[in-house]
Amino acid sequence: MISVADYHMHTPLCHHATGEPTEYAAHALSIGLEEIGMSEHSPMPSPGIGNWHMLIEDLDLYVSKVEKARRDHPDLTIRLALEVDFLPGHESWIRGLAEKHPWDYFIGSVHYISDTWDVDNPEKMSEWAKHDPYDVWTMYFERLAQAASSGLFEIIGHADLPKKFAIYPEKDCFPTIIKFLDAVSEQGIAIELNTAGLRKNCKEIYPSERLLHAAFERDIPITFASDAHAPEEVGMDFMKAIELARKTGYTKTCRFKDRKRTIVAI
Repeated sequence: MISVADYHMHTPLCHHATGEPTEYAAHALSIGLEEIGMSEHSPMPSPGIGNWHMLIEDLDLYVSKVEKARRDHPDLTIRLALEVDFLPGHESWIRGLAEKHPWDYFIGSVHYISDTWDVDNPEKMSEWAKHDPYDVWTMYFERLAQAASSGLFEIIGHADLPKKFAIYPEKDCFPTIIKFLDAVSEQGIAIELNTAGLRKNCKEIYPSERLLHAAFERDIPITFASDAHAPEEVGMDFMKAIELARKTGYTKTCRFKDRKRTIVAI
């Protein structure tokens, strides 16, 4: 059995994933997972923000699909969650989503550093050429610190996402990263080890070992995430993630139910 839970995976309702939740659950069982969490990209406050989020009219359908997976696979614990984009000024929208269903956790993520640029979108690679990478990374972590401080999330997702395309600043922006981690620590929330980075240009788990070590020094708890967009990606590279966690000092992970955290051994 795999001792950690996979808390980050998607469905076709985000328009860029394949496979139904029950298929994700079946694969999870086949590789020895005891617990997973579905965490579809949440609806956005405006339909004009991106084309890779669940539509608000599909929210109930999403929940019903997760409930079906639970019925189909009673031996697997399946949590109901959302990955929610943090957009400053739209906190009330997130609070409204939180009231719609009995969620187990919210993953707070930052993809957008402006109203129009989601920095990990391959269709917008040309934007990188218009900006100093240091400015992009700084703006990203400043917004991620706002997300952490908002009190709206249990987990912060893929904390150093700007490295996806292996574009790094020449000047060290770690002081800004530390401010983000201090916000996470102060709020008492978790960050995830997301193995999807190994499948991207950066070829590295989100977050980096340096960032994760700084998180451990601040006693910030962790979860594990495949960021699966297909059933066969569930739990992918988790042995590497566990190895990284242990290398930086972690011996425990956390799980969530009804937006409450419990700590378990890795």
